[in-house]
Amino acid sequence: MFLQIVRVILWIVFVIVSILLIAVVLMQEGAGGGLGGAFGGAGGEAFGHGVGGINRFTSWLAGIFMATALALAWIETNL
Repeated sequence: MFLQIVRVILWIVFVIVSILLIAVVLMQEGAGGGLGGAFGGAGGEAFGHGVGGINRFTSWLAGIFMATALALAWIETNL
C-alpha cells in the first residue's frame, strides 16, 4: 500500500519535472558556437558567457528527473 502511494507521487513529480525541463531547455539561449559552448557552464564563464540561474535550474531539474526515473524503475521492478 505504501509503495503504491509513493509510486503515484513519483509519477506525478516525474511528469511535472519532465514538462518543466522541456520548457526550461526551450527558453535557453543558443550557445553561439565557439569554445565557450564546448566546455559547458564553467567553460562558458571563462570565455565571457555569464551562467545565469536558468542553467542552475536546468541542472536541478535534470537531477530530479534522473532521481525520480531511477526511483520509479526500482519501484516498478520491486512492486
